[in-house]
Amino acid sequence: MLTVIGETLIDEVVSDTAPMRAHVGGSPMNVAVGLARLGHPAQFVGRYGDDAYGRMIEKHLRDNSVPFPVKPDASPTSVATARLGPAGGASYEFRLVWDLPGLAAQKDRLLDGTTLLHTGSIATMLTPGADDVLALVTAAHPLVTVTYDPNCRPTIIRDVAFARAQAERFVALADVVKASDEDLEWLYPDRSAEDTARAWLAAGAAVVVVTRGSSGPWGVSRAGEASVPAPVTSVVDTVGAGDSFMAALVGSLVDLELDGAHRREELRRITLGQLTAMLQYAARAAAVTVSRAGANPPSRDEMASPA
Repeated sequence: MLTVIGETLIDEVVSDTAPMRAHVGGSPMNVAVGLARLGHPAQFVGRYGDDAYGRMIEKHLRDNSVPFPVKPDASPTSVATARLGPAGGASYEFRLVWDLPGLAAQKDRLLDGTTLLHTGSIATMLTPGADDVLALVTAAHPLVTVTYDPNCRPTIIRDVAFARAQAERFVALADVVKASDEDLEWLYPDRSAEDTARAWLAAGAAVVVVTRGSSGPWGVSRAGEASVPAPVTSVVDTVGAGDSFMAALVGSLVDLELDGAHRREELRRITLGQLTAMLQYAARAAAVTVSRAGANPPSRDEMASPA
């Protein structure tokens, strides 16, 4: 079992050319669904409200065979409004509630049978919930592989020094980190994204991957550095592309049987060939997602079909 902890919300997609569309979203939740569609049993730990949008989230998780052990609460379900530009890129506005009191105390119940724990995005930056997530990841680290995607939201967390400190707390616990070049350049404007990735590798991660849009992903491990081109595709919008990439990156790690704390040293010895294959697989998943509307990650069958 894989466990994803973080926010879920409703993406209200707005453009000048189409009516508003409401999709279930949230970066960690998208990762959980992406993993399930790729054939990896994954549960989602997060919060949502006991309201119409919350029921949309429950249905979406059930429809994708993703268990959700934390029940709804009395606060409203969070909403992100994605405004699409002419080229399909999204800018976001948020109405958020993020609070998971007592999460670490439920570690044994929530993580029973878990070999890998993924987190990131708003869940690791927005207090008070971020403190709960950090406590759970700290408690889980001796037992599971930890993967992390900062997925920074400067419109929500405006204090870059705080965001940098939060990211470094999670990086110190992570085995695999994925971040966009935009995230890393915002967090560390005085050095390249690749130099930051190398620094995070030196801080203890086994693999650090940087997504670079149309330039394709780049990654670094103790074996060296690898990059692959971005697959050629028609872009409908970019909503959820990074989450599909993250899910496929985690899925490829599981396919290599490198999940579980007992495989931590083996993961640190990952080869350049393995790293390159992981980048190719994840880039292909992201390409499928951008070719259709919303955060709609591919299935395992779609990934097995010829490109």
